Amino acid sequence: YLFEREGAPQAGGGSLGGREGGSNRFPGAFKTMDLNRVINLLEETDKDDLEEKQLKSVKKLVQCYQNGLPLRDLAQIFKILNLCAEKIENQPHFIESAFNILKLCGLPFLKKKVSDEITYAEDTANSIALLGELMKIPNSELRIQICKCIVDFYHAEPPKKHITGYQQASSSYKIKMAEVGGLAKTMVQSLALLENQLVEKLWVLKALQHLSTSEVNCTLMMKAQAASGICAHLNDPDPSGQLLFRSSEILWNLLEKSPKEEIIQQLSNLECLLALKEVFKTLFMRGFSHYDRQLRNDILVITTIIAQNPGAPMIECGFTKDLILFATFNEVKSQNPLVKGLKLSNSYEDFELKKLLFNIIVILCKDLPTIQLLIDGKVILALFTYVKKPEKNKIIEWSAAQYEELQLHAIATLSSVAPLLTEEYMLCQGNAQVLAFLEWCESEDSFFSHGNSFHGTGGRGNKFAQMRYSLRLLRAMVYLEDETINSDLCEKGTIQQLIGVFKNTISKSNDKEEAIILEIQSDILLVLSGLCEHHIPRKEIFGTEGVDIILRVMKIDPTKLQTGLVLLYPKKEGRRLKIKINEINEIEHIITDATEIKKIITDYYEQLHANKLDNIEEIDKFLETYNQD
Repeated sequence: YLFEREGAPQAGGGSLGGREGGSNRFPGAFKTMDLNRVINLLEETDKDDLEEKQLKSVKKLVQCYQNGLPLRDLAQIFKILNLCAEKIENQPHFIESAFNILKLCGLPFLKKKVSDEITYAEDTANSIALLGELMKIPNSELRIQICKCIVDFYHAEPPKKHITGYQQASSSYKIKMAEVGGLAKTMVQSLALLENQLVEKLWVLKALQHLSTSEVNCTLMMKAQAASGICAHLNDPDPSGQLLFRSSEILWNLLEKSPKEEIIQQLSNLECLLALKEVFKTLFMRGFSHYDRQLRNDILVITTIIAQNPGAPMIECGFTKDLILFATFNEVKSQNPLVKGLKLSNSYEDFELKKLLFNIIVILCKDLPTIQLLIDGKVILALFTYVKKPEKNKIIEWSAAQYEELQLHAIATLSSVAPLLTEEYMLCQGNAQVLAFLEWCESEDSFFSHGNSFHGTGGRGNKFAQMRYSLRLLRAMVYLEDETINSDLCEKGTIQQLIGVFKNTISKSNDKEEAIILEIQSDILLVLSGLCEHHIPRKEIFGTEGVDIILRVMKIDPTKLQTGLVLLYPKKEGRRLKIKINEINEIEHIITDATEIKKIITDYYEQLHANKLDNIEEIDKFLETYNQD
């Protein structure tokens, strides 16, 4: 992290005070002090020279407790602190007294018995809760010291001296008591008092950054509307950069450790999204350091989470339009001044940014009003720049491994976006580009796939990953049942090409790549079924060559034949064919006779089409029944 923790308050000399009594003849022994007397003195109001006596008594208390605070004395010490705080408005000299007591709160809490942590739990929780209430005092030094105390809860240090008969409370005790006392909620509420006090606000954010590491505190902060309150001020002026850093960390913790839906709801307003938009734009255009790029990506991930809420005004605040521009400016030339002269590097942060932008496009496209912005931003054209074989000797911004991962990510994104933008898909000759890319996937061109990414799983050293995502894209387009798209595919020889791809996958099958090959084969059959269903001429194109590939699979595993071939026919026809296949399987000597199996299926296949051609009325009746099914 860029911002180091400020040093904890330094403990001074002196002996530990308390009500137990004792002697100061030995180091670490108790020094007698009557805390009730100090309280009574502070509560008096009608004596001469009273203020001086009161200040002296508090000073003596501070000197006595320089090595830690016994849990049994904590309630009285914090009562003294509260009395000092109440006097500050009319008696400013008590500011120093309150400040010095607050410094003690950063010292270890001490227990005499093991049971003290339980016995004094309520007193301790109430005492720590008072720290949040004291933030209302309009004094910068006191507010900062309160925050330092809270930060020190998370960086416990051992006592400077060993106190006879006492040991330090467990390291997490203060943190647990802060949770019980609800300190996180009052600290969030204190932000409203610090609109123009940057230094104090940064300290409160630092305290909240520590507090937000627990689920209990995050829930308390959520109830105080911390997410919206902090996010709305992300873009406030701060030369140090701490405000944005600490705020983004708190938002991350809130999303991870409290009910996510509630946090998203708090952030789904115009004020928060405008702040996120301006921060992201600034970091995108002017952030050049490693830290700036990391922070930029964090802001984009938070935005992506918010964008999942259909009610978030992403379009209204202009963020959607800017994100589409940032996602495509590398591939589609733009005259927009936001991206003029900008160029992404092949650094890890910029590479992750590109993937995050592809990802948010998939989320944004689920909101139908976004469609026109995707058209205006030429998103389909930008994504199709990746649907092509690598060009030799062409200089690209990314390494080979990076480009491969972006290519797969872009094709996966197309599978979600292209079905919504069919006109743009056809204008870009989408079918032709995908089929050409699929042809390259089958070719023997030298290509070494890295297969390191999620999308590249199963494709190391081959083109199976590219083939898988190309087929997913085809499947998504075919299942639209858009006759313009499907006719164009068939005219370009898709059925024959896919049959060829299927045959090649059978010959290349091995145990290591079995999963991805089975997925490819399944998608091929799904695409073929989508193209051929209800369309007899296309089934004729599938023909006996298509039956051959099914027969070859059946010889290995008959269940694959039943699953695959039945997909090529409507439900009732598929069931009839399945019965015919089962009849074949019941005759043991025929199972190994591929020629006889082929003859039976081919006869059925030819008779099926003959019957359909002879009786149009029966076809209409069947289709009506199928649609009801």
